[in-house]
Amino acid sequence: MKWTKRQRQPKLKEKIAEDPFITDEALAGIFAVSVQTIRLDRLELNIPEVRERIKSVAQKQYDPVKALAEEEVIGDIVDLELDKYAISVFDVHQDHVFSRNNIIRGHHLFAQANSLAVAVINDELALTANAEVSFRKQVSSGDRVIAKAKVKSIGAARTIVHVQSFVDQTIVFEGTFSMFRDEKDNEEREEHK
Repeated sequence: MKWTKRQRQPKLKEKIAEDPFITDEALAGIFAVSVQTIRLDRLELNIPEVRERIKSVAQKQYDPVKALAEEEVIGDIVDLELDKYAISVFDVHQDHVFSRNNIIRGHHLFAQANSLAVAVINDELALTANAEVSFRKQVSSGDRVIAKAKVKSIGAARTIVHVQSFVDQTIVFEGTFSMFRDEKDNEEREEHK
């Protein structure tokens, strides 16, 4: 379908509202126009580029990471509520992929998901005890991976965290992580309830 500017711009606004992490390249593909056309549309609509949108999401207040240093998280945390959920963004560069086929090395996807599962734990000590993972679709250089972690259950010494990673709203990785947490900290939490 060929979009007129008048048809495209409201739809562009909707797409960005649905997914603030969507790139100009992805939008150009959706609307079958050049990246430059998307940039001009964004300027006219006063919509910042994706890096600025990510920064504005990241500047919103979120809980501080407890279980590891924030710079040890693979990707950039953009939202976090301890013991509930977390979201991170990871941009895939050439040094993350196999040179032969431009596909990401799996340990980068795992590291993003695993470090997010650690980061979401409201404890000074959180370690991965067990993980069941599935690589669902290939990821290439230039892709932006959005990982979303959700705490499913909190037990005496284990927390179960489910992580899904997406590229352009398509799931590319999924994992369930059984996370060890310090039992002493759990007992203190129970006493304060």
